[in-house]
Amino acid sequence: MANRQQTDPAPQWWSRPEGTAEADRRHGVPAPRPDSGGEDHVQDAAPTQDVPTQDVPTQDVRAQDVPAPGVSDLTPDVPAAVPTVRYDPWGAEPLQVVDRGRTPRGIRLWQVVALSLGTALFAGGIGGYLGVLAERQSSTRLELPQAAGAADRGRAPESVAGIAATALPGVVTLHVRGTKGSGTGTGFVLDQQGHILTNSHVVADSQEITVTFSTGESVTAQLVGRDSGYDLAVVKVSGVRGLHPLSLGNSENVQVGDPVVAIGAPFDLSNTVTAGIISATGRPVTAGGDKGDGSDISYVDALQTDAPINPGNSGGPLLDAKAHVVGINSAIRGADKEDATRQGGSIGLGFAIPVNQGKRVAEELIRTGRATHPVIGVTLDMDYAGDGARVGDKGEDGKPSVVADGPGARAGIRAGDVITKVDGQRVRSGDELIIKIRAHRPGDPLTLTVLRGGRESTLKVVLGSANGS
Repeated sequence: MANRQQTDPAPQWWSRPEGTAEADRRHGVPAPRPDSGGEDHVQDAAPTQDVPTQDVPTQDVRAQDVPAPGVSDLTPDVPAAVPTVRYDPWGAEPLQVVDRGRTPRGIRLWQVVALSLGTALFAGGIGGYLGVLAERQSSTRLELPQAAGAADRGRAPESVAGIAATALPGVVTLHVRGTKGSGTGTGFVLDQQGHILTNSHVVADSQEITVTFSTGESVTAQLVGRDSGYDLAVVKVSGVRGLHPLSLGNSENVQVGDPVVAIGAPFDLSNTVTAGIISATGRPVTAGGDKGDGSDISYVDALQTDAPINPGNSGGPLLDAKAHVVGINSAIRGADKEDATRQGGSIGLGFAIPVNQGKRVAEELIRTGRATHPVIGVTLDMDYAGDGARVGDKGEDGKPSVVADGPGARAGIRAGDVITKVDGQRVRSGDELIIKIRAHRPGDPLTLTVLRGGRESTLKVVLGSANGS
C-alpha cells in the first residue's frame, strides 16, 4: 500500500436519483450535465490500473442513506425548513453556499448615542469657533447707530441752551476770604469798567475777593460798596479786557409762569445753569439778622422761582427768555429746623431781588459807595401780633415814634395807628410794610390805609430818604 495508489470507483450516491431533478432545482441543486449518461453513470476520477474495483449496491444507498429531497414525511429527523443539498460535480455550475451570518436587527441604541454625541461635539465646535470669530470682529469694529445732525450745535436764542450761551460769559464766581472764614458766591458784569453786582452777604467782612470768569481766568477784585438792607454789593475788577456785561430787564413786566434761567456756582460748582418759572411776585422776604440788632436784616419784595438755587448761587442772575436779567438770586426757603427731614439745599422755593431795585441800588453804590432807603419817618411795634403794621407808642431812646416834620407826620400818622394797606395791597406785619416801602424810591408818593379807633382812613405820604448801612 505504500507504493501503490488506489482509486476507488465513484460512489453511487453521487448520481442523481430519478424523479428528483425538479425537486433539486427548488432546493437550489443544479441540474445534471447533459452528457452524464443517466442517473447511474459513474465516472472514474483516475485510471484504475492494478487497482480492483468494488461494486457498491446502488439501490441500498438510495433507500437507506440518502432520502429524497423535499419529502418531509420520510425524513422526520430533519426540519423541513432546512433542505438537504446534494453536490453534483456534473452540474451546470458549482454549488455555492454563502454564510450570511445573523439576520440584521436594525440600528442599535449605542449607535444612536454615539452618532448623537459626535454630531453635538461637531456642532458645538463649529458654533464656538463662529462665536469667537464674531466676538473678535465686534470688539474691533464696533459701531453704534447715531442720529443724523449730531454735529449741529445751533440752539434757538430763547431756549435754555441759547440763554445760557448768551449769559455765561458775563457771569463770574466769587471766592471770598474774611476774618470768619471763606465762602463762595456769584455775580455778573454790569459794565465795561469792571463793575460786578452781587449780594452783600457774599462779601461781608471780606479781606480778599477773587473773581473767576467763565473762561477760567481769575483776578482780584475790590469792594466798591454794599448795603445789607437790600442785600446788594458792587465789586470792581481792573485791567480786564473783553468783558461781557449782561443786559438788564424790567422786573415790573415779570408775570407768574414766565420761564426763567438761573446761573451760579452752587457749592462752588461754577457755571451751573438751572431753569424754572416765576412762581410768585411781590413775595415779602427777610434774611440775615445774625447781629441781633436788626442792622443786617434784608427786606426784599422778592420774585419767587422754582429754578433750583443753592448756597453759592447768591448774587447770580435770574434771566428771562431774552437773556435779560430780571432778578438777583438772594435767598432760599428750606424745611423747618425742627423737621428731621430738613434739606440743606433747594426745595423749589428760591427768591430773587427784583432787578429794578437792584439797578437803583447799584447805581448809588457805584456813585457814592452807599445806598439810600425810602422811609415814612415812624417807629413800628415789631411785637404787634395783629393784622397790619402798628405804629409804636415810643421810638428809640424814648423819642416819639413819629418823627417830627417827617413824611409820616406831614401825612397825619399818629402813634398807635395800624397801617393795613399800601397802595391798596394788604399788609399783615411790620416787616411787610418795610418791604413794600423799600420797593419804591425816595420821593415816590404812596397811599396808606390806616385803622384808628376802629375806623379806616386813607392818608397820602411822600417817601423820605435815609442812608443805608
